[in-house]
Amino acid sequence: MSAPPLGYYVPAVLFFQDNEEIDVDAYKAHILRLANGGVTGILVQGSNGEAQHLSHDERKQAIKLARDTLDEHGFQNVLVIAGTGAQSTRETKKLCTDAKEAGASHVLVLTPSTWAPQMSVENILRFHREAADASPLPYMIYNFPVVTAGIDLDSDTIAALAEHPNIVGTKLSCGNIGKLHRLTSRFSPSEFAVFAGKSEFFAHGLLSGSAGTIAALVNVVPKVHGHLYKLYLEGKIKEAMDLQGKLGHADWGAQKIGGVGGVKAIVSKNFGYGGTTVRGPLKAVSTDSLQNNKYYAALEEVIALEKSL
Repeated sequence: MSAPPLGYYVPAVLFFQDNEEIDVDAYKAHILRLANGGVTGILVQGSNGEAQHLSHDERKQAIKLARDTLDEHGFQNVLVIAGTGAQSTRETKKLCTDAKEAGASHVLVLTPSTWAPQMSVENILRFHREAADASPLPYMIYNFPVVTAGIDLDSDTIAALAEHPNIVGTKLSCGNIGKLHRLTSRFSPSEFAVFAGKSEFFAHGLLSGSAGTIAALVNVVPKVHGHLYKLYLEGKIKEAMDLQGKLGHADWGAQKIGGVGGVKAIVSKNFGYGGTTVRGPLKAVSTDSLQNNKYYAALEEVIALEKSL
């Protein structure tokens, strides 16, 4: 089982119609803009894809739509990674099987958190190993304490899981650059790929040996992330870090504007497709509210750069 290649990936938002049904046209337009922006792969049903708000059938549909849309437009080389985390080992195994049937190449799995007090290191290791044993696709660990009731896997736990033959990487949305560096100094990215989980430490992760990033802000400015990655590969570190500063402010701004709802509103306002509907209990963000939001200026700066590239 192989790790995903180095690069920059996007946990794609999933657009809905006003009645909360999947907006197929807007979603396909988004997938194509991301692919044209040069992304290495698309994560379907990361935290930005509202996975926990979807039925099993909808989850399969979203994966298949992404894969089919890419294939139909000549982007066969763009990977589709599927978020397959669930609150039981049994359901997680089922979602991993569904992901393969729908066309994904890898799965990314959150640690269950309904019974957070019972999630000892022993239980966490057992969960991921059992799910990875059963997964027909290469398996990645998704560490995001914000959406797992504060459960934060340390580098020892992740390193222990990395020894499993079917566990090939991790997305670190915890923002801990020390943890990332401890893992990258122990494993090569070809055997265990370590991705920064936020744009705000994309360049810092690259300098520490990461495989790249899987980050929400790529939904808004994929080409800007590609430009930073190119600067890094060319050894233009000062220019890369200067651009990283702009991405850091924009990433913080998107979080403060409203997370998933904010990303949808920003994309809808600036790129001509998609609505602002989210499934409750998330809250929609009005496009009209953006201009008066003090955090929006940082987004406007990187969006202007995106449109110039």
